[in-house]
Order: sequence, then structure tokens, then C-alpha cells
Amino acid sequence: MFRELIRKKQALSIDECKEILKQGFRGVLAVNGDGGYPYALPINFYYEEVNNKIYFHSGKVGHKIDAVKSSDKVSFCVYDNGYHKDGHWSLNIKSVIVFGRIHIVDDWTDELMVEFSKRFTSDIEYINTEIKNFKSNTAVLCLNIEHMTGKIVNEA
Repeated sequence: MFRELIRKKQALSIDECKEILKQGFRGVLAVNGDGGYPYALPINFYYEEVNNKIYFHSGKVGHKIDAVKSSDKVSFCVYDNGYHKDGHWSLNIKSVIVFGRIHIVDDWTDELMVEFSKRFTSDIEYINTEIKNFKSNTAVLCLNIEHMTGKIVNEA
């Protein structure tokens, strides 16, 4: 069902892909938007390696939520900061593309949001205050990973 990489020499291992997901802070989530048009948006995320899931937080209404309710098939792309080889202009990046099904988590816990938020700050008091203040307006989305590939892109 899912395509294999054409440039197999550039393929990353699953462990390398997981490391990029663990280290990354933002990616691009692509959903099936209005009128059949793709809708892709930059979004922060939390990768839960044990269960092979990616979590996102969101407002409870909007284009993304409508799209998820309409079609649960999505892709998600994350890439690292890249590097330049000595003496070369080109940027080399490692990227991961995940395919899977996404759903709204109806019974998300404060603990999940704490783990999510700890990726961005270690200030637990701040995190707990934010959860308390915004929980009623927050949706959590869960992407169940079905397929994951990664590769290094060499522009030169």
C-alpha cells in the first residue's frame, strides 16, 4: 500500500527516523482539506515511542479539526536542521515522513499534556497553569503510525 523509497542509498533506518522524531519540535501535518485540497500546516508534536504514536494539541474548532473529522488519513513530515559539508553550498537534511490515521482523543489526561509540554519547557508550574487555564478549549489529536520512511537529502 505504501511506496518504497526510490533512492535506497539515502534511506534512513527506522531507529534513525525515531531519533529525528524524538529530537524534533515541529513538523508539517498534511490532512485532506476542504474540496479535496490538501491542507498542510506546521505544528508542534510529541512522539511517544513506546506506543508508536504522535500527539498534537489544537483548538477544538477550525480547518484542521474539520478535516480530521472528515478523513482520518494523514501524513506528517519532520526534518532536522541539516548541515553543510565543508566547502559545499548545499544543505543536507534528514527527513522523516509518517503515514497513518489520526483521531481526536476524547479523554486525554493532564499527564499526557505534561509530557508533551516538557519537550518545550521544564517549568512544571507554568505547564500546570497552562493546562488548567486552557484545558477546556484544547483538543488532543493522536496519529497512529502505519508507515514511516526517512532519508538524507543531498542537494549537491
